[in-house]
Amino acid sequence: MVGGERLGRSAVQVAPLPGAPALPSPLTGRSWLIADAATGEVLAAQNAHLPLPPASTLKMLFADTVLPKFDRSLEHRVASAELAGLGAGSSLVGIKENLPYRVEDLWRGVFLSSGNDAVHVLAHMNGGLAQTVAQMQARAVSLQARDTHVVSPDGYDMDGQVSSAYDLTLFARAGLRNADFRAYCSTRTARFPGGVDKTTGQRTSFDIANTDRLLGKYPGLIGVKNGYTTNAGSTFTGAAERDGRTLLVTVMHPEAQATVYDEAASLLDWGFAAVGKVEPVGYLAEEPADPSAAASAEPSPGVLPHAIRQAGRALGPGGWTAVALGGALVLLAAGRSLIHRRPGPVAVTEAPPVPVAFTRTGATALGGSTAVGGRRRRRSVRAARAVRRTVDSARRRLRRV
Repeated sequence: MVGGERLGRSAVQVAPLPGAPALPSPLTGRSWLIADAATGEVLAAQNAHLPLPPASTLKMLFADTVLPKFDRSLEHRVASAELAGLGAGSSLVGIKENLPYRVEDLWRGVFLSSGNDAVHVLAHMNGGLAQTVAQMQARAVSLQARDTHVVSPDGYDMDGQVSSAYDLTLFARAGLRNADFRAYCSTRTARFPGGVDKTTGQRTSFDIANTDRLLGKYPGLIGVKNGYTTNAGSTFTGAAERDGRTLLVTVMHPEAQATVYDEAASLLDWGFAAVGKVEPVGYLAEEPADPSAAASAEPSPGVLPHAIRQAGRALGPGGWTAVALGGALVLLAAGRSLIHRRPGPVAVTEAPPVPVAFTRTGATALGGSTAVGGRRRRRSVRAARAVRRTVDSARRRLRRV
């Protein structure tokens, strides 16, 4: 399970330490998660990997995929075909065909008005809807967002289109690393280009406002994206910063549409109060350096570093020194044991590895230098000396502890 085994459970997952605040109540979202954006530690969650219709929160993945491809000042004249096929009842920013729009205006239409028309125009600029969907799916895979299946780039309800609280949080985290993404999702109001005034012949404009109801109301809120459809209910992913710490929260399909914001805000309040007072119940996956490794990367790359940090707190400096000394001594003992081992008959088709005898002053290949060659012997000597330095250093540290 990406992010840790506990995130696959349906019950509320939280691991409080002494003095931890209680989770807010009620939390009616079918799926929710709150995490530290910097460390990736999931502070609490419920049904984090439950596949649900994402509505317009899927636009975060669209933006993370397409936004880096076009300069914000580029102008594009909208063709009528680019506005065809919009779903009935789609949210629109009000783009007119046969008029030019700057890319930055189109992105404001995506983030502030959740305009499906702006999404379709940008998708056509990107090579078409099908190509954009394929790229979004590939991007989800690279982020290890395995619960997500993309059918439409705008999040409009389509058969089989799903995501999860875990995946939406990954999309927000990745997107916020892009300065333009961060700027667009935090913009509260903007002027948007309108049609041409028939009397003056001049281009008009009108005001648009961000439909995120927490933006400007919740202290420190950065964004990110809200959504609603009849099938998906309300969905919301938000990010807020306080005292240098950024938390991410996602709530999907609460019992009542408007409560998505209340529940997200209460989880953020809890998260800021709970930092340092709860153990993480999972981790947000880090994007592998090699995207092709994402399909098989398991467990989440965040698990091992956290385990090391936890072990470090438990062992302390003296304990870690003992571990280093013990490991080095094991290597030293293993090398010395080769001296006394009587080799048996071996049938090989390639030259077998040459055993090396470790001593206090270096390493000698069994059978002498002519058996291994001078170059291999020199490498063995250097390796033995490195082990010896590790042992001596560990012993000195132990004496200081």
